[in-house]
Order: sequence, then structure tokens, then C-alpha cells
Amino acid sequence: MKVLISDNLAPIGEKILTEAGLKVDVNTGLPPEELKAIIPDYDGLVIRSATKVREDIIEAATRLKVVGRAGIGLDNVDIPAASEKGIVVMNAPDGNATTAAEHAIAMMMSLARNIPQATASMKAGKWEKKSFSGREVTGKTLGIVGIGRIGSIVANRAQGLQMKVIAYDPFMPEELIEKIGVERMELLELAQRADFISVHTPLTKDNHHLLSTEFFAAMKEDGMFIDCARGGVLDEEALYHALKENQIAGAALDVFEKEPTTLETTPLLSLNNFICTPHLGASTSEAQENVAVAIAEQMADYLLKGTVRNAVNVPSVSDDVLAKIGPFITLGEMLGSLHMQIARGGVKEVDIEYSGDLTDQDTGPVTVAFLKGLFTPILQDAVNYVNAPIIARDRGIRVVESRTSQAADFTSLIRVRVTTSQGENMLAGTVFGAREPRLVRLNSFRLEALPAGPMLLVYNKNVPGVIGALGTTLGQGGVNISNMVVGREEESRQNIILINTDRPVTKELLNRVLELDKIDDALALELPA
Repeated sequence: MKVLISDNLAPIGEKILTEAGLKVDVNTGLPPEELKAIIPDYDGLVIRSATKVREDIIEAATRLKVVGRAGIGLDNVDIPAASEKGIVVMNAPDGNATTAAEHAIAMMMSLARNIPQATASMKAGKWEKKSFSGREVTGKTLGIVGIGRIGSIVANRAQGLQMKVIAYDPFMPEELIEKIGVERMELLELAQRADFISVHTPLTKDNHHLLSTEFFAAMKEDGMFIDCARGGVLDEEALYHALKENQIAGAALDVFEKEPTTLETTPLLSLNNFICTPHLGASTSEAQENVAVAIAEQMADYLLKGTVRNAVNVPSVSDDVLAKIGPFITLGEMLGSLHMQIARGGVKEVDIEYSGDLTDQDTGPVTVAFLKGLFTPILQDAVNYVNAPIIARDRGIRVVESRTSQAADFTSLIRVRVTTSQGENMLAGTVFGAREPRLVRLNSFRLEALPAGPMLLVYNKNVPGVIGALGTTLGQGGVNISNMVVGREEESRQNIILINTDRPVTKELLNRVLELDKIDDALALELPA
């Protein structure tokens, strides 16, 4: 079997693949058309962030069985296209957490002591000692936006520097927040209280430009801002104005909304109170070796033994089990994603009940798929079929499975109740025919909906004219309706309308929907395809 390494990889990765008995070619920096021309010769493809594995590449890959990303992010891989063609996509999500956290601490110290500016001054032949007076971090307050794996490491290192740590993370259970030893608060309160702020949340559709004008206006005038997570979480234009007008004292970025970044793409680079690095958060020899070893071992195990680890699109089950419960694995991930997108507060408990014919099957992979779907909206590529149960355990989430032979009106049924710090939601789903997943209940509403792709969930008064106005508004916004179902609650005379759309509903269009008469609430959803 042949493996192509198309991006720069630590040499240990090639060595592991070769010693396992695979033929390895290293060919980096290929233009898309050249990659497309040679990809039919390979069974495996190892990438980092440079290679774009788009649909046309996948279509040309007649032998390809696995794509391995030496790192976390998979926004450069068309995962639905790979899944449709049966290509496993795997990553190495745990190899660079410490490195990324240490980079954030280094950026904070560089900001506090003006190290880059002082270095540039001396290299220009100057000695401006009085111009670069700094500040201590001891005794200061660090605010962390996103207290997950990397954020927790940053908190630990900051506590070692005798800093007080506060955090904003609506998805983490209170018990885990307390265990880390930080104080949780709302976003704007964190902005007001923190001396330094460090971002450690993945980019999702819900937190794009989460940190914008209002956030920076709430910060202290001597506050300093660091983002070593993902470009797009902050509004770079808003940050530029906050720095230029001296609303905050300084900022350090390792990530940008558009990369590579130059002075032509962002005016931030023109400011003296701004420092930056070119996405170096994972760029240490240790981290690069860690992810190279991890992805090489995973790919060798899959190609030679059929063992699946850290796959983002395939559960680790045998072909026999997959043939029996595959559609329910798909359904489980869809229900998990839907649960997280309609929930409020941090998840505390997940209760999954299997009924009907499912009670005779191994439903463990379905539970794992549900957990993967649950965490994906908030953790993105950092969660997969292998680590989803571990994430649940580490976050203190209780997962309970039960079985009953009675499935009411269906041959098989999955009923899931998720309890959060602010309430609970119940969803139920089944599979029609051989492979058609359906949502059949959302809390007290009964319906039959396909929970897939971009969707719009609307709560409305049960009166005439709502559906027409809704369709007109979506049409004016350039969104086409591919399917629509209505669920009704007779006692409250409230409906829910669940709409499959041809493209995601933007925030602007969602606001127009919310302004319609008799609409109580609406949520734009993005579920697995």
C-alpha cells in the first residue's frame, strides 16, 4: 500500500509508516491539479493545514482509504464528500495542547513587557529604555474565554504565576470549573474585570465575531487581549479601532480570520501596541513530533489492521455491527448535534433509552455517536468517535443508557433526555426503511422531520399566515426550503416548524424571521449532512 505525505511532517512520521511496511512518498507543496493527477496512486494521504482535500480531489482518489491530519483542524478537508466515498478522515487532537497553551502565556508575557517592540528598537540601533516600561502579571486577573483542554492548561500556568483566573464558558459544568480553580462569569463581566484576556474557544457558527465592539469597550483601558485559538472568533476591525483609540492597552494575535495575513489584509499590523505571530501555536518540535507519531501510527493501524482511531467520520466498529446499526449511528450524531444547538447551559446528564428491535443490538457506538454530535457544535474538530466519551467523563457529564422492549409506534426508537444547568430537553428519533433517520419528537411536540444539514427551527403561535410569511422572508433572503414539517402542542396552541434549507440561515436573515408577527423564537441549525 502507498501513502503520500503532501505537507511538511516531522521525519519520525515517515519512518513509522515505512517501518510498518508501507511505501511512502513525500511530495509537498503540490498545486491542486498536480495532487489531483497523482492521488489515484495512493491508499493514504497525510496532510497538515496546507493541502486542501476538496471534493474534486476526493473524486479523483480511486484508491484512497484514509486521510490523516497531523493536528486538530480539518477545515481543509471536505468531510461529507470523503464520507460519501467511504474514506476515513482522522486527526491527532491531543498532540499540541500544551504547546498552544504555552504560546498564549508567551504572548501574554511579551505584551506585558513590550519584548517585541524593545527588540525591534534595539535592532534599529536605539536604546529606548524608558519607552518600554512593562508591568507585572503577578496578582493580576487573567480572563479566559473557553476553559476547555487548552484553556485549562493556560489557567494552570497562570495560577503558577500567582494570577487570579476567571473564565467564560457556558458549556462547562460548574463542578469542573471549580475543580480547575477558576471563577465563572458572563462575557462582559469578564471583560470588565480582567487585566489580561486569552481566547481558547474553537470557531463555530454561533461565536463568529463573538468578541467585537461591545466586548472591547467593556475592557479596562490598561487591559490586554490575546488570541491563540482561531481567527474569526474576534472582530479584527473592532480590535483595530479599540487599539488605535487606546480603548485597550495592547493585543497579541497568533491567528487571523484570513491567513496568510499581511498589512494589506489587516491594518492591525501597523499599530505599535499590537504584536503577532504567524499561527505558531502548535509550532514546536515536540508538538510536531507528537502529531506526526500519532497520525502515522493511526494510519498504519488502519491500512494494515483495519483499526480505526481518532476518526471524525467513522465509528470504531466492525463491518458486521456497522451493517446492523449504521443508520442509527447517523441518527445518534444528528440528535446529539440538535440537542446541543437548542440547549441552554452546561450539560450535566445524558439519559439514552433504546427500545424495540434496538435492544438486541450493540448500541454502544450509537451512544458514542450521540456524544460526538453533542460536543461537535462547541469543540468542532477536537472531538471524534474515540474521544467523545472521554470528553464527557472529563467534563463530569453523567451518561446513562437503558433499554425497553416496547417502542410504541415504531419498530425501534431512540429517546434522549439531556439535563443542563438551565433545564432539560427530550428528543426521540427512529429510522424509516433501511437508512432514513427521522426526528419524531422534540420535547412535547410530535413530528416527522429529517434532522440533517442546514435547518431552521421556529416556535410560533398556531394562527393562519405564519408559514406564508416565513416562506416569503426566507425566499427574499435567498434561502430555498427543501422540506418543512409542523409539530403542534394543542394545550398551549403553539407550533414548531422545522425547515430544511438549501443553505445556512444567516444571523441577519434570522433576525428578520424573529421580527415576523406571531413568531415566538427561531434558531438556525447546522446538523450533520
